[in-house]
Amino acid sequence: MNDIIHDYLLKNIPKSSPFFEELEAYAKENEVPIMEPDSLYCLLQILDIQKPKRILELGTAIGYSALKMADKLPDAEIITVERDEERYEQAIHNIQRYGASDRVKVLLTDAIEGAEEILAHGPFDAIFIDAAKAQYEKFFHIYTVSLAENGVIYSDNVLFKGLAIDMTPEKQRKLRVARKMRHFNDFLVTHPDFETTTIPLGDGLSISKRKKTGGVL
Repeated sequence: MNDIIHDYLLKNIPKSSPFFEELEAYAKENEVPIMEPDSLYCLLQILDIQKPKRILELGTAIGYSALKMADKLPDAEIITVERDEERYEQAIHNIQRYGASDRVKVLLTDAIEGAEEILAHGPFDAIFIDAAKAQYEKFFHIYTVSLAENGVIYSDNVLFKGLAIDMTPEKQRKLRVARKMRHFNDFLVTHPDFETTTIPLGDGLSISKRKKTGGVL
């Protein structure tokens, strides 16, 4: 995206509250990955239209995006998964400070090894994948079974700073994760049961919904 257009879009995103500004500053200072503001704002707007009642997030980090979703969707219940104990504790602390412990539940487990425990909390109206990038396809296979009818799967970082697109050998030789992400994108667009759109905001946000069957054109 043209830098001028990108800067213009960022300027038109509403300013975060002091609480979220604090989390953003902490994430920047401590190199904690959180969603970029333009893709996050887009996600929140789409979720506000969808109105999911139960959301699964894979990849809690410090609880930033889970709390952003809770703020936007006060009637939604959010199950969020984090495998790193330190970040799990930080997320719990932030969720308690925000007063959202009754609506945001954090599970300390691996999204693959702990799948049975996580799936028990389904079905989910929305699934947000933002965990280990090399495992996105596995996550998709595992958790589609828990997707409610008319549910949507959102995947962040699918452009992987453009490296998932630039397949030149000199860049790809050392970037296994970029190759995995490119493979995941190809997997999404050729999936027989899902339709996927990728929005080139932030680091790339894909939106996947089950194809409708039957009916008359």
